[in-house]
Amino acid sequence: MRILITNDDGINAPGLEVLAAIAADIAGPEGEVWTVAPAFEQSGVAHCISYTHPMMIAQMGQRSFAAEGSPADCVMAGLHEVMKDARPDLVLSGVNRGNNSAENALYSGTLGGAMEAALQGLPAIAMSQYYGPKNLHIDNPFEAAAVHGADVVRKILAANPDGGDDYRLFFNVNFPPVPAGDVKGTRITAQGYRRGTHFGVEPHNSPSGRRFLWIKGGNQQVRTGPGTDAQANLDGYISVTPMRADLTAHDALAAMKAIE
Repeated sequence: MRILITNDDGINAPGLEVLAAIAADIAGPEGEVWTVAPAFEQSGVAHCISYTHPMMIAQMGQRSFAAEGSPADCVMAGLHEVMKDARPDLVLSGVNRGNNSAENALYSGTLGGAMEAALQGLPAIAMSQYYGPKNLHIDNPFEAAAVHGADVVRKILAANPDGGDDYRLFFNVNFPPVPAGDVKGTRITAQGYRRGTHFGVEPHNSPSGRRFLWIKGGNQQVRTGPGTDAQANLDGYISVTPMRADLTAHDALAAMKAIE
């Protein structure tokens, strides 16, 4: 199996090393793992692409490339330049430092890379490691992802759901904020919503008197309801959420017919 990996934390991020090990396990001794990752951190860029300016790409090692662009850019670079003569069988994105459950999924460059792969017709899985009091200060905060990641990927691939002809499926996997030994299992979940918390800004004045705003996230320990991703994660489970890039609110179509 040929696997392309990317992330949004950058080519030197520790989570990418974890993902490379997961990918090598899945690819097997006869397989190949190719890396095209952002040269610098691209957290929060979602499905952004560098449409109005070019991006430089540089080879960092055998089958390893850094691109000055977003995760979606990196997937396109991988498919149409680096691996153009033999496309990958699978695209993996992550392992993100921090969760991409609930509304975080909408901002996530990690998911943006997987979404682009799905739009290009390939199976894709995004993986993120939830942080919390139980794993933030252990020797390897990515331990749950490192130990359980390959098994989850195999289970998703074995399930072989219909990817679709148009907006095909991709998968959002979040590992719970606990050591690997405390992971309780896997749950198939819907995307949740953290009520009462949201992204915001924190203002600061520079020494020169200029006003700057830092973007900051909300409380990540808020539960999201039964059957949803962040709730499962906070209960100690790996969440697997099937997604599509189709943003249509299908449940609202019938009610909106009245305005035709």
